[in-house]
Amino acid sequence: MPRIDFDAERDYDDDRFTAVGAFRSDRAKVICAYFEPGQFIPVHAPGSDLVVSIRAGTGRVRDGDTDHRVEPGDVIVVPADTERGIRADDGSRLEALVVTAPPPTDAEHELVRRGLRRGEFDPA
Repeated sequence: MPRIDFDAERDYDDDRFTAVGAFRSDRAKVICAYFEPGQFIPVHAPGSDLVVSIRAGTGRVRDGDTDHRVEPGDVIVVPADTERGIRADDGSRLEALVVTAPPPTDAEHELVRRGLRRGEFDPA
C-alpha cells in the first residue's frame, strides 16, 4: 500500500490548483490536492463517488445544491452523478485528500478543463 506524505508531496501553483497523484487503479483514484487562496476544482458531475478529507486550510465543497464550509478534519462524501466542486477560501490555502471511485473518465472532466480555462467555479 502506498504511503501518502502530504509534506513531501506539497506543491502549489500560482495559476491553478495542483493535483498530485497518490494512487490509481481501475476502481479508485487518490490525489493530494493543493489550492492557493481562491483556487478551485470547477463544478462537475461525473459518475463516480467522491470523498474529500480536508487536511489544512478552509474552503467549501459543493454537494449538489449544498455548499459545505470545510476546515481541517472535515470529510465530505458526494455520491456519483451529483454536482461537486472544491474551492479554497480567498484568504486561505487549502489541502485535501481526494478519492474518486471509480476514476472519472477524460470526457467527464471536460467541464473541469473548461472551467479552469475560463476561471469559472460553476461553468455549466
